[in-house]
Amino acid sequence: MARRPAGFLTSLTLILFCVACGDDATRGSSDEPRGSGEIQETRIHVGDLVFDARVAGPPDGEPVLLLHGFPSSSWEWKHQLRELGLAGYRAVAPNQRGYSPGARPEAVWDYAIVHLVLDVLGMADALGWDRFHLVGHDWGAAVAWGVAVAFPDRLRSVAPISVPHPDAFADELADPDSCQYSASGYFDVFAQPGFENTLVANDRAFLRSVFDGVDPADVEVHLAEIGNVDAMRAALNWYRANVSRDGGLTPQPVGSIRVPTTFIWSDQDVALCREPAESTGDYVDAPYRFEIVEGVNHWVPEVAAEEVSALLLAHLAAY
Repeated sequence: MARRPAGFLTSLTLILFCVACGDDATRGSSDEPRGSGEIQETRIHVGDLVFDARVAGPPDGEPVLLLHGFPSSSWEWKHQLRELGLAGYRAVAPNQRGYSPGARPEAVWDYAIVHLVLDVLGMADALGWDRFHLVGHDWGAAVAWGVAVAFPDRLRSVAPISVPHPDAFADELADPDSCQYSASGYFDVFAQPGFENTLVANDRAFLRSVFDGVDPADVEVHLAEIGNVDAMRAALNWYRANVSRDGGLTPQPVGSIRVPTTFIWSDQDVALCREPAESTGDYVDAPYRFEIVEGVNHWVPEVAAEEVSALLLAHLAAY
């Protein structure tokens, strides 16, 4: 059995201590504008951090927070923001820690999962949300699982996309002969010091190459916001602080999720294999749906935008 690093949910118990002692990450304010079905831009203040965000839907709508992945920005949710807003939800998609210039601490440890999870609670508090729905893609899904573990009472539901339950992922990654072990070979590359320079070299050619099937106009929006050395260094710190191919995302088993869950996975995702996706349901002790988007690669919220929006609307209506 491969060793699990002090990574993804390292010291999740620290979160509870931070909350109990009144950490600034759980306090904040928002200068959000009044919204409609149209996407607007706003900022969310959490302690000393300022998160850029996009919002849609009526201010009094049922709240939904959408967390992007790597190396995307909140723009990956543009279709879902509009559809959820039109359906009457208050949908908010922030640029997360490191992706927002005003929320970009320097130390690698500042990107450990304990901080990423607390960011979500801080943003919810700033927005005045007691309980809310949480959606996440890629790294955003990993954070969503973490919130569901640590703060189930704050969530109405959770909908991770692409990334399976951390225990299901770790079980597969522990086998050097597994599909997932091979597919996660990029972990160690991304964690190398200075790899951010490779990502932005030659007019960000590497970054452009990874967005297979995404509308080039949307790729340019992502790159305009996060396609610079500082943002990419911070984004790669998520890997440096939290993951290793030796053990994945958790230093110890997370256990069952007790929040209503819909897990969405696409069957052409070269980074996330079928086996942990199919076994994720074994780790959810709550109403659960597993939805497979067929013929679609990793960028499922954008490449299969209409299907994902429909799945999310059905999920939200159920819970």
